[in-house]
Amino acid sequence: MKLKSLIAAGVLLASSPLMAKDHQVDIEFNVSNAGPVIDKDIYGQFAEHLGRGIYEGVWVGEDSDIPNTRGFRNDVLNALKEIKVPLVRWPGGCFADEYHWREGIGPRNERPVKVNTHWGGVEEPNTFGTHEFFEFVELLGADAYVNGNLGSGSVREMAEWVEYMTGEKGSTLANERRANGREEPFEIAYFGIGNEAWGCGGHMRPEYYSDLYKQYATFLKTPHGKKPKFVASGGHSEDTTWTDVLSANIEQNIDGISYHYYTLPSGDWDAKGRAINFTEDEWLATMNRTYKIDGYIRDNVAVLEKNDPDGDVKLYVDEWGTWYDPEPERDPGFLYQQNTLRDAVVAAVNFNIFHKYAERVTMTNIAQMVNVLQAMILTDKEKMVLTPTYHTYGMYKVFQDATSIPFEIETGNYGSGDKSVPAVTASVARGTDGKLYLALVNLDPKNGASIDLDVDGAKLTKAVGHILTANELDARNTFAAPEQLQPAAFEASLKDFDIPAKSVVVVELK
Repeated sequence: MKLKSLIAAGVLLASSPLMAKDHQVDIEFNVSNAGPVIDKDIYGQFAEHLGRGIYEGVWVGEDSDIPNTRGFRNDVLNALKEIKVPLVRWPGGCFADEYHWREGIGPRNERPVKVNTHWGGVEEPNTFGTHEFFEFVELLGADAYVNGNLGSGSVREMAEWVEYMTGEKGSTLANERRANGREEPFEIAYFGIGNEAWGCGGHMRPEYYSDLYKQYATFLKTPHGKKPKFVASGGHSEDTTWTDVLSANIEQNIDGISYHYYTLPSGDWDAKGRAINFTEDEWLATMNRTYKIDGYIRDNVAVLEKNDPDGDVKLYVDEWGTWYDPEPERDPGFLYQQNTLRDAVVAAVNFNIFHKYAERVTMTNIAQMVNVLQAMILTDKEKMVLTPTYHTYGMYKVFQDATSIPFEIETGNYGSGDKSVPAVTASVARGTDGKLYLALVNLDPKNGASIDLDVDGAKLTKAVGHILTANELDARNTFAAPEQLQPAAFEASLKDFDIPAKSVVVVELK
């Protein structure tokens, strides 16, 4: 029987190599204790004009043979709605600081064609613009995170875009929006003032960017009660200077500072590592690199605690995920990569870290939604595949807006030499449905773990939910075999609660 069938049948026993109990994990908590709410926006997505992320991935046009709703792929829409995508960031990324919003409004056949100088040098038809983006998020039932052009734009351009989107009265800009088919103002949840100002957004110093931010933010005006959360462009490494300078020098019109971190197995941008056919050494290197974000978030939060003790300014990890070498047969500028069980484990590890800092980390966006980097979905013309990362999002959706429960965990480590990570990480929370949820991630690809729960305030006897695991390190779904790796039913007595190697488990405790 396949591993998935064994799990579903409840016969994945300790005799299986995947269930070797080399790790003892002790978790202790009181169900009456309550920590911060895990904001739903921690499960946000990122959709940049990059490769086939927008065109073919999301948008195919009304005349396409691919089934669509007003130009948006039905299969992609339905899949994203299933995992309850709460937030979408657009149009970038690096693309945002070369995007001029007027080129993406009005009749589509009259919009200018530009060259996407950041990603592949391909033609950008501007078919997917402001109105299409908001229609997309509304079809998903998600909120909008719009990233403005500070790098090559102007204060006036950004201010006029905000007025175009949000204006309620009879201004020329609001009436232009109405003439283009949208009577009611658009709702913006977050607005980013530039992106990666330290790099592709302008190669600025944080002090210079801080002054520009204050200038731009001054003129971004919306009707009363409609102001989005303003996002400043922050750092991307172990260096906390950007968070420090921004939080110390921007006193108003700031709700959060962005932080970007990508998991490169090697840590080398010129030779990042392979998406498939990798070794256990590369698995360990990936886990070691991704877990570094725990310390980076901790250090940035400490800076915020110093400069913003009232907790008004949040840390938004609005780009994160795995980044591998491009596949040889693919355009390297399109950042298309296969997605495996390793990526699913990386996603779950990050979720558990984000939950740990839920008081300050209230929004994140994985890079990216479709066909780019650590994607939820891969497409090939009319075909669509759901990735292991997609399934992790589906399993973890019970944590959206859940109330975290503080817990203590004791676990051994997985690793060797200077690379070592906790063998198992966890999250505990009370869902909005009132149920008690536990998530477990076993980072060790060879050894299982025995879980001992010490719970005060409730008599619990079993864990019921789902598991994602496989025999191969790079187990994945392909267009030829799109259902090779899926979550399977999982149930265990709390007296005999074991999880296999390289697994993601999300259960309700009863």
